[in-house]
Amino acid sequence: MFGLKLLAKLFKILRSGESPGKIAGGFILGMILGLTPVMSLHNLVVLILIIILNVNMGMAIFSFLLCSAFAYLLDPMFHRLGFWILVDIPALKGLWTAMYNTPVIALTGFNNTVRMGSFVISLILLIPVYFAVKQGVVYYREHLDSRIQKWKIVQVIKGSKIYNLYEKIRKIGV
Repeated sequence: MFGLKLLAKLFKILRSGESPGKIAGGFILGMILGLTPVMSLHNLVVLILIIILNVNMGMAIFSFLLCSAFAYLLDPMFHRLGFWILVDIPALKGLWTAMYNTPVIALTGFNNTVRMGSFVISLILLIPVYFAVKQGVVYYREHLDSRIQKWKIVQVIKGSKIYNLYEKIRKIGV
C-alpha cells in the first residue's frame, strides 16, 4: 500500500505545473541525502538547501527514499572508493591531515571511507542526473501522461466518489 501511495505522489509531482528544473533540483538534493550516511554535517547543509532553494520538496523526499534503498547495496563500492581517496593517494595525505586538524571540517566525518566514497559518487552524479531527470519530466509530460490517464485503473480511481470529494476539497483550498 505504501508503494502505491508513493507512486501516486510521484505521478502527481510529474503532472504538477512545477518547472522540470525545480523537480530535478529536488531529486538531486534528495539523492545526495539518500546516497550518503544520514548523520553528517554535509547532509544538514543539503537539508538547509532543500528548504532555502525553490525545489520540489516532494521529489526530494521521493529521491531520498529511493536512493537510500540503493545506498546500502552500494556501500562496499563506496568504501573501496573512499579508502582509495583517503589512503591510497599519497599526494592528498597533507590535505586530509590539515582538514582533520580544522575543527569544523573534522566534524564532517570526511575521514569515514563510506562517507567519502558516497559523497564523491553523489557529486559525480549531480549534473548528469539533474539533466536526465529534467528531460525525463519533459518527456513524461509530452508523451506518457496522456497514455497513463487512459488506463482503466486511473479512470476507476478518478471516477470514485472519494476522488471527487478529494478534488472538491482541494479546489476549495482546505
